[in-house]
Amino acid sequence: MDNNCILNLNQIPKELFLFLELIKEHGGSATSTKNEKLFKDINWDLFLELSMHHRAYPMLHSKLKKTNETVVPEYVLQEINHQFRRNTFKMLNLSAEMEQVNQIFSKRGIRLLFLKGPVLAQSLYGDISLRTSSDLDFLIPIENLEEAEQLLVELGYEKDDYIETVLSDWRWRHHHVTYFHPQKGIKMEIHWRLHPGPRKEQSFNELWERKQLSSLTSTPVYILGNEDLFLFLVSHGARHGWSRLRWLMDIHQLLQQDFNWKKLHKLLKKYDVTHVGGQAIILSSQLFNTKIPKEFQSLLVEKRPRKLAQDAIFYLERMVNLHTDPVPEDVSNYHKRHLFSLMSIRQKILFILSFLYPYPEDAETLPLPKPLHFLYFPLRPLLWAWRKTRKHALS
Repeated sequence: MDNNCILNLNQIPKELFLFLELIKEHGGSATSTKNEKLFKDINWDLFLELSMHHRAYPMLHSKLKKTNETVVPEYVLQEINHQFRRNTFKMLNLSAEMEQVNQIFSKRGIRLLFLKGPVLAQSLYGDISLRTSSDLDFLIPIENLEEAEQLLVELGYEKDDYIETVLSDWRWRHHHVTYFHPQKGIKMEIHWRLHPGPRKEQSFNELWERKQLSSLTSTPVYILGNEDLFLFLVSHGARHGWSRLRWLMDIHQLLQQDFNWKKLHKLLKKYDVTHVGGQAIILSSQLFNTKIPKEFQSLLVEKRPRKLAQDAIFYLERMVNLHTDPVPEDVSNYHKRHLFSLMSIRQKILFILSFLYPYPEDAETLPLPKPLHFLYFPLRPLLWAWRKTRKHALS
């Protein structure tokens, strides 16, 4: 890669540099002469915090076993080993639950595509213990959603979030619903879209035609084909600012898989995510020394992916957590701008136009009988202005 692609990492804490050096070490001792200085004056509590935040302690576990025992405090090794063992048991538990749910849904004729979880760990790392997962995510045709929810209820799952909606905006504004099993402690997400709208994406039937069979289970379990998986993972990671390096490690692993390059380029262009794919590849290359296949070099030529990659370093510098409220105001504002910068011109137009579609807040501001909900379209600008005026007056 040419020098113009080198990212400015000057504000990244040295603990994260050590973290990255350990992760990308290939064989041999991780305490080579080249890296000895990285172990000096390390805040090991921060190092542990980073490993948990980035959900990368399974990979660190295997790397730290190769280090000189004198350079890493014993309590650090013990904690990472404890978390590794805990995650291994959790992944085994999730694998068993995934296979059971898949069998039950298959008997009812509901097609499932598992998006992450143990199948992704097996596919990318060859070992479910080397990746963390907090839940099971699967994609189904939207017409099967009601039946799928009922099946989970029959299995003891309880709905964990309720989507407020008006004029069926949930179908495109949202992309999944969450269920939780109180006895098993397992969270399940049913997706009817890969990403929240408004954006164009592959239909379920297209994804199903390009699916691949997981090697994890004895019964057939399906995951996205590599080309669709790349689009899904780069879009998902970018949407979260690559704030957890686990997502970028997935890209590092995926880029070592076999691809139909012609098909992948066609999909990237069709769904306006070529620049997002370029962002992910640059980050993976710079942070993990990922070997970039020649077929992907064309994604690195333009300035936009490079700028997007540099913009994502903000999340690593601050160890941003977008999943726990309240998110600091400066981080929230930065993230909103970054999300908008990720959109293509067509996506930006759709995003702006989506504000004209009624929101559930409009129904709360002015409750109307359901047959009259169409009136929220012409009333929306007035209702929005009323809420803004009222909020300003109260503040």
